[in-house]
Amino acid sequence: MPVTQRRGRRIMMSAEETDAFLAAERTCRVATVSADGAPHVSPLWFVWDGEALWLYSITRSKRWADLRRDPRVAVTVDAGHYYDELRGVELAGRVDVVGEVPRTGLDVPELAAVEVLFARKYFAIDELPHDGRHAWLRLVPETVRSWDFRKLASPR
Repeated sequence: MPVTQRRGRRIMMSAEETDAFLAAERTCRVATVSADGAPHVSPLWFVWDGEALWLYSITRSKRWADLRRDPRVAVTVDAGHYYDELRGVELAGRVDVVGEVPRTGLDVPELAAVEVLFARKYFAIDELPHDGRHAWLRLVPETVRSWDFRKLASPR
């Protein structure tokens, strides 16, 4: 995983902590650049395979239109209610489309494992049903930043 985090920061997650966090969390926030240059942020389900963040997006959405025009994206996954519980990961880079648009279930070997991960994570099944409205975007992050404020707690 490419990482450009500042080393030595006490609140940064390790690679193992980042992988576990991204595997467990269910919703990310995807930031795109609109045609007029304004930011657009929207929530989305995702899966992390250890190297890439996979976004299963409706193809008739502002997010999809933004990313087809300008593939630059920043994605945040975060959790925690109180200050000393806050933790998260920000991933940034460019997305690419994988598979047909919209996804109909054609054999795309690159998506086989991703779709099983997604189906199990969100639907507790082994095969992802295709509705003809979604397609896959892959983000292999150029930068990854993380924080875990639970690490700031002083030992008792």
